[in-house]
Parts: sequence; C-alpha cells; structure tokens
Amino acid sequence: MALEIGLLGLFLLTWTLALVSVAAGAPLAGALPMTLYQLYGVAAATGWLAGNVYVARARGLPRALRRRLLLIYFLGPPSLLYLLRTLAPAAQQAGAPLAFVWAFGVFAVLFLVPVTLRRSAPRRR
Repeated sequence: MALEIGLLGLFLLTWTLALVSVAAGAPLAGALPMTLYQLYGVAAATGWLAGNVYVARARGLPRALRRRLLLIYFLGPPSLLYLLRTLAPAAQQAGAPLAFVWAFGVFAVLFLVPVTLRRSAPRRR
C-alpha cells in the first residue's frame, strides 16, 4: 500500500498543478508543445500500464481494498494527461478543446482491457 500512497500524492499534486494553471489563466501554456498524436500515445501507454499494475496489485485483496485501488489507478493517471494538455500552446488547446476527453477515452479503454480479461480468465486450481 505504500506505493499507492505515494502515487496518490503524486496524482493529487498533478491535478492541483493543472487546475491552478487553468485557474490562473494558463501560465504554463506553451511550455511543452505536444501534438495530439503524441498525447494519445501517452494516454494509450498510461492506460495499459495502469491497468496491468492495478491487476497485479489487486490480486488476492479483499473487495473493499480493490475498489480503493481502482479509484487510485483509474482516476489518478489522467491527471498526467490533463497536465500535458495544459502545457500545450494556447492556440493548439483552442484548436482541439475536447482533446483531453478523447485522451481520457483512450486511457479508459486500454485500462479496462486487462481488468476485463482478468475477470474472464479461468481460475487455476
């Protein structure tokens, strides 16, 4: 659980930084020019990694702990995607305002693949 506490702190910090940047008029805009293709690539890799780590860490835990881990691993990594999007140039953000929503969709699909396959896998005896 120490890993999850550290990740939770990182994700909360990232969400806070991204939201403060947006509330302050986007002072971080333009710090990292990233194309949409690169953003979706990061979303795919992050979703796949978070899903597989969740499956590995949740194995054998009680249902209540698995739900808490699911919240951390499903709602935490999109903070990194949101921060990457707020670092893009302002013109690029205005040109594709729903890019984060699509990136979250890519993340969610690739997160749910290992989770769903874990549930449908036959149990070993």
